[in-house]
Amino acid sequence: MLYWDYAAATPPYEEVVQTMEQIMKLHYANPSSLHRAGSEAGKLIRRSREVCAAALSVQPQEILFTSGATESNNLAIKGAALQYQTRGRHLVTTKIEHPSVYESFLQLQRMGWEVTFVAPDSTGVVDPERVAAAVRCDTVLVSVMHVNNEIGTIQPLKEMGKLIKAVNPRTLFHVDGVQGYGKLAVDLKDWQVDLYSLSPHKLRGPRGVGLLYIKEGIKLFPLLTGGSHEEGQRAGTENVPAIVASSKAIRMSGEQRETFVAQLVPLRDRLLRFLRTVPEFVINSREDGAPHIVHFSYPGMKGEVFARKLEELGMAVSTRSACSSRLAEPSRVLLSMGKDVSSASGGIRISLGDSHTDEDVAALEQALTTAVQALKIAEGGMK
Repeated sequence: MLYWDYAAATPPYEEVVQTMEQIMKLHYANPSSLHRAGSEAGKLIRRSREVCAAALSVQPQEILFTSGATESNNLAIKGAALQYQTRGRHLVTTKIEHPSVYESFLQLQRMGWEVTFVAPDSTGVVDPERVAAAVRCDTVLVSVMHVNNEIGTIQPLKEMGKLIKAVNPRTLFHVDGVQGYGKLAVDLKDWQVDLYSLSPHKLRGPRGVGLLYIKEGIKLFPLLTGGSHEEGQRAGTENVPAIVASSKAIRMSGEQRETFVAQLVPLRDRLLRFLRTVPEFVINSREDGAPHIVHFSYPGMKGEVFARKLEELGMAVSTRSACSSRLAEPSRVLLSMGKDVSSASGGIRISLGDSHTDEDVAALEQALTTAVQALKIAEGGMK
């Protein structure tokens, strides 16, 4: 089975696995305990915070560890809204955000906040001018993802940050960076970002841990209470092995970004060229999108059906975000881009990793051709 779902989860680096095993065996003490073993565990967390901060060119005290990017996104959005509601109760996001962002805004909307959902253009790009036009004097937060997890579109964050702050300097700017870090250059200060979420298990790190950058001076309303962990912003005993292993994965993926891109771009471009030759397919990803995501639709064919056929042929692909891939309804992202229901229901996401080769892509192309032919024959027989 060839695995083409790196945007959902990645195999961890061997060094990350070894580090996590070592820490689990040797440093099992609670880092909040006062004894020596606890102090040693606490030192490991502090060192991990320094490593992650260096990778993002920020300060260690600006790094907060969570249970994953879903929690990081929820804390950034709800924590900001609740903490700064005296500034106003208006929020801005886009129609193509990850479910952990999109549904956080829907929840706040049900609680009485006013939310403006900005639509993308037909290629999935959100116009910074439209985002800035939505910002008001009572806008507490704007949240925009770096790279769309479904179609791979890259958002112009630098221009957005500049325009948002020009309209209202007190409006906080949150970026879901899960699909961007390790694939694209990241400059939080240049983008004027106040809050930034990461997920190590997308970066060949472990599950069960996440990161949230919180610009110095910003406070968030805690969603989890019960202790003074993480400077009182997130209660709960820290997952020391996962945090240490994650810091290694974040460092390694940042250091290897240019090599990763150089390897994947030719594979992505080859796959896009092939997809254009198949009349049944409609490509949804831009040519200048992220190097690891290719998305296309097979209008008239349910994405789940096509994905199952590819799996029978030895190819593991997905239809959309792993957090919503089991939903039967059409893709919210594709519908917001103006795609019809047939295309939005027949999407397939192929996400590449550094283990893939030209030979793997050739095998995938053959499987795609075989799957189309088989399903057309089956469809004809049913008629």
